[in-house]
Amino acid sequence: MPVPAGDGVRPGDSRDLERAVRVAEQLSGLTFSLFVGEAEGEPRTYAERLHADLDEPGESVLVMCDPQQRALEIVTGERVRRVLDDFDCRLAAATMRTSFVAGDVVGGLTTGVQQLGQAARRPETLHTGRFA
Repeated sequence: MPVPAGDGVRPGDSRDLERAVRVAEQLSGLTFSLFVGEAEGEPRTYAERLHADLDEPGESVLVMCDPQQRALEIVTGERVRRVLDDFDCRLAAATMRTSFVAGDVVGGLTTGVQQLGQAARRPETLHTGRFA
């Protein structure tokens, strides 16, 4: 659950972001990572490289935000795509960007990560038994 922070993310903000990641992981059973800082090179390529370096990229979601370049990337692993599709990611990205426009990067990321976790939520299984 790495949350490298930079570009205006204060220590209290890091705790909020870490909490959002934990909630998303608990809801979905997936691994979420968040990177806020300067992308080295083209943002999408950098986000994909960060995602590939995760312990289990196939079961991971990476959200990368570079406030200086105004870049936001969501990278999902192969197994993640079974429960979190492009529509869910675009919707979360739109939510985040709305907050970013209002100047609230941390709030946007917090809400967006939790929205991704909710979208990928594992459904509860109800077992029924035979009645005598």
